[in-house]
Amino acid sequence: WGSEVSGEREAFSGRKKMLSRLLKEHHAKQNERKELQERRRREAIAAATCLTEALVDHLNVGVAQAYVNQRKLDHEVKTLQVQAGQFSKQTAQWIVMVEGFNQALKEIGDVENWARSIEVDMRTIATALEYVHKGQLTSASS
Repeated sequence: WGSEVSGEREAFSGRKKMLSRLLKEHHAKQNERKELQERRRREAIAAATCLTEALVDHLNVGVAQAYVNQRKLDHEVKTLQVQAGQFSKQTAQWIVMVEGFNQALKEIGDVENWARSIEVDMRTIATALEYVHKGQLTSASS
C-alpha cells in the first residue's frame, strides 16, 4: 500500500510536471502569437501610414495645380476686365466720332441744298434780268 501511494505520488508528480510543461509551452506559444500579432499590427500601421502619405502627396499635387490654375484664371479675368473697360471707352469715343461725322455730313448736305437753292434763285433772277434787259433793248431800238 505504501508503494502504491509512492507510485501515485510519482505519477501525480509526473502529471504535474507534464501539466506545468504544457502550461509553459502554451504560454510560450501564446506569447509568440501575441508578438507575431503585434509585429503584423505594426507592419499594417506602417503600410497604412505610407499609403496615406502617398495619397496625401498625390492629392496635394492636384490641389497645388488647381491653386496655380485658379491664380492664372484670376489674373486672366482681371486682364480681360481691364481690356473690356478700355474697349468700352474706345467704342464710346468711336461712337462720338461717328456721330460727329454724321452731323458734319448732314451739315454739308444742308449747305449743298442751300447752295443749290441759291443757285436756282440766282438763275431765276439772271433770267428775269436778261428778259428785262432784252425788253428794254427791243423798246429802245424801235
